[in-house]
Amino acid sequence: MNWVDFSGNAYLVAFALYCFAFMFYVIAIAGSKWSNRESKTHTKKWGRIAFTVSSAGLVAQLGYFFTRWYGSGQIPTSNMYEFMSFLSMAIMIAFTIIYAIYRKPILGMFATPLTVIIVAYASVFPKDVQPLIPSLNSYWLKIHVTTAALGEAFFAVGFAAGLMYLLRVVDYKRKDAKARKEQRWIEFTLYVIVVVVGFIAIVFAFRGAGYQASFTQENVIVDTAGEATTTVETVEYGLPPIFKPYNSEVVRMESFLGLEKPLFETPSWMNGINAGRKLNTVIWSIIAGSVLYGLLRFIFRKPLGAVISPHMEGVNPNDLDEISYRAIAIGFPVFTLGALIFAMIWAQEAWGRFWGWDPKEVWALITWLYYSVYLHFRLSRGWQGLRSAWLAVIGFVIVWFTLIGVNLIIAGLHSYAGV
Repeated sequence: MNWVDFSGNAYLVAFALYCFAFMFYVIAIAGSKWSNRESKTHTKKWGRIAFTVSSAGLVAQLGYFFTRWYGSGQIPTSNMYEFMSFLSMAIMIAFTIIYAIYRKPILGMFATPLTVIIVAYASVFPKDVQPLIPSLNSYWLKIHVTTAALGEAFFAVGFAAGLMYLLRVVDYKRKDAKARKEQRWIEFTLYVIVVVVGFIAIVFAFRGAGYQASFTQENVIVDTAGEATTTVETVEYGLPPIFKPYNSEVVRMESFLGLEKPLFETPSWMNGINAGRKLNTVIWSIIAGSVLYGLLRFIFRKPLGAVISPHMEGVNPNDLDEISYRAIAIGFPVFTLGALIFAMIWAQEAWGRFWGWDPKEVWALITWLYYSVYLHFRLSRGWQGLRSAWLAVIGFVIVWFTLIGVNLIIAGLHSYAGV
């Protein structure tokens, strides 16, 4: 049996089950308003069904994880596909733990779509098993990456609960300046999520259409002695090139909506091998996300927050505030161990130093400091409610940038995790 192929099938099963679980959580929360059924009985029944399905999805994803590990001979956390897949699984583990404590089906209505988005996002990247580079070939890979991802997973659950709190307490019927400001920031948060969905949709759309473009890029590398070496690299695009690589020539480019050649060249300060392709992907993600967001606004004729907010009625905001705090409180020490302590030990073993100001190290430290401030304000200053929820939401934005922005945009020692 090809265990790697089997793991791929298990991954698809997990994705499908998570999608069904999300629908069942929606039915559990919103379904009682669509019928004349008694609210508590309906929510309890469908919440149990939804949790069973999401747990089955987690079992399937655990099957993916261990069969891929067995088939490849290495823990599947060494590239973006594997790491993001593990992160989605860790989010479901964190959600399951928090759900077992609080028994709130409403949390599943936000945690499962977040997991679905990350599973789909992971699928954008190459799925082939890649040999470990020397710096990754260590047992610290298992310890550092898994604990860091698990800590981030609890932060994700805290983010979901914090966003739910905001949608629950912000009154969309109010039109004063303060209320409008809160509504705009919530809407911006939802817009960012839609942009991520747009990125996934646009990549799969052009991949399904078989679109390809390629360029030859000339790069000048100056070594420590001041000697310059010129290299020529081939850069492949899966999306129509709005931005071509800096100092490059077109090898092949398929026409799309009259676009016969790139509109712009990537700025000279973004002259890395994949910088142009990554900038092009960011631009297409914003375009696709904006179109999708505009379509949703056209369909609902109101802000997305105003669409979701009525379904939060009846939910105790204090419960959401408590869940958000508890999730972050659990995740913080786990993240501290994985992203800082274990990471520094591994850095000493791999590169001969505990700290080197690599972009990923810096942003891991920024994330840790941010959540340290969050816990300080929560415990010492009594920051609860709105302020605590906003901190939880902003914190996960920092986590998301650390995972995506640093890995895929900023060059550094951790760039091996890119596409």
